[in-house]
Amino acid sequence: MAVYILRRVISAIGVMAMVGIFVFLLLRLAPGDPADMIAGRNATPEMVAAIRERLGLNESLPRQFINWVRDMVGGDFGTSIFAARPVLELISQRLEPTISLSLLTMIVSVTVGVSFGVLASWRARGLVDRILTAFATLGFSVPVFVVGFFLIYLFAVKTRWLPVQGYQPIDHGFWPWLVHLILPTVTLSIPYIAFIARITRASMLEVLSEDYMRTAAAKGASSYAMLFHHALKNAGVPILTVIGLSFAGLIGGVVITETVFNIPGVGRLVVDAINNRDYPIIQGVLILVSGLYVLINLAVDLSYTLIDPRIRY
Repeated sequence: MAVYILRRVISAIGVMAMVGIFVFLLLRLAPGDPADMIAGRNATPEMVAAIRERLGLNESLPRQFINWVRDMVGGDFGTSIFAARPVLELISQRLEPTISLSLLTMIVSVTVGVSFGVLASWRARGLVDRILTAFATLGFSVPVFVVGFFLIYLFAVKTRWLPVQGYQPIDHGFWPWLVHLILPTVTLSIPYIAFIARITRASMLEVLSEDYMRTAAAKGASSYAMLFHHALKNAGVPILTVIGLSFAGLIGGVVITETVFNIPGVGRLVVDAINNRDYPIIQGVLILVSGLYVLINLAVDLSYTLIDPRIRY
């Protein structure tokens, strides 16, 4: 196990290095000059040159990359070009809404998705299975922003049951915090519920067709024991893989959802930074997200041994 973890850590370092090079070159070689945007339309060439010198944009790309990596390893992700504040400070101020939305989304997605998948496999090829399969197909196909605007129109504009946009910190009260997250959470959960439900159904059907499951049924095991004590545990590896991938891939949906519902999270911070070509923020967020993605994949791989004792590293 220790050797496997060491190999994965070395592999993760290589992956992060490739991500760093890609992000750095992608932003530096993209059209446009942040110095021109900061200086404004009426700026003189001297003003633009002074800004480029202050930001270090006059140096060669290799020198800029070395300086960036050196500062990042030391915990300095740079200073925002437009906000003139440390990147980590700006990210930390936006973490609560993003973490709240992500955790609620995964709780809802895993609970509902696994339940739907188990129920569909139990009633395979029946009416319940067909309804849940149709929901999974529809939920996986409709874009997140379409679902978001539909829910806003239905539950915020027409019925006025829920707030349209915004976010309330949890220290302002649990209920205001939860109410403002209901629509964003449902919006972001639907594709993940569909994805997890489809994989759970397929994995459960494969396990339910095994000989030992028929033996358990012949011995009089209840449906609950067969589904949750035997089948779900043995089908857990692919389900856990999908859950891990879903959690790691939440950032894309978070960006769209926070934009639709005007939530001041990390996703909105990235969108604003892209519009302003604020290199340090974009680079800092992408590196942190990539690191989180690698850690989640490692945690999922290591958790396989807890579900299936036959797996050894």
